[in-house]
Amino acid sequence: MNYPQPLIELIENLQQLPGVGPKTAERMALYVITKLDEQDVLKMSKALIGSKQNLMYCETCGNISETPKCSICRDETRDKTIFCVVQEAKDILAFERMGMFRGQYHVLGGVLSPMDGVGPEDLRIIELLERIKEMPDAQEVIVATNPNMEGEATAQYIQSVLVNTGIRISRIAHGLPVGGDIDYADEATIMKALEGRREF
Repeated sequence: MNYPQPLIELIENLQQLPGVGPKTAERMALYVITKLDEQDVLKMSKALIGSKQNLMYCETCGNISETPKCSICRDETRDKTIFCVVQEAKDILAFERMGMFRGQYHVLGGVLSPMDGVGPEDLRIIELLERIKEMPDAQEVIVATNPNMEGEATAQYIQSVLVNTGIRISRIAHGLPVGGDIDYADEATIMKALEGRREF
């Protein structure tokens, strides 16, 4: 079907979003055009522009924030002796939803990926070291990168950089999800589940 140029441009722009392929983008674009009134579309476009103009990265941890320091870094009730290192700012949301971690975060801004040309200098590892140096009573760094090849390589690199700091370095456990069946798990998942076993 030959769509008008404005609709084609909308479909193409929607495809830039993660997980949105041509068919999904087409459905979304047609929904915007046929189901939303102009006021809804204006509100949506204002929200998009406003988020780009008014949000920034926290100068301390790298989280998404409206101010130079995010609300987590400004919170004096949080434990300043423990750091959770994550790949992206969105990972902080997952931890905060759980509500169990009350320490500090540090966003790397990605993972080591030589195939994509991402090396240690492209991540916020130096900033992590500086934060730890500024916090003489720091006790633990939890590395919470994803359990894939790049995430594991990044975790190993961070461990090697911090090994002589005297700070405890831990890695989040990986393995079988709650409610999962062992016979559906792959070998790597079962291996991680065994490695992360604990007494009870």
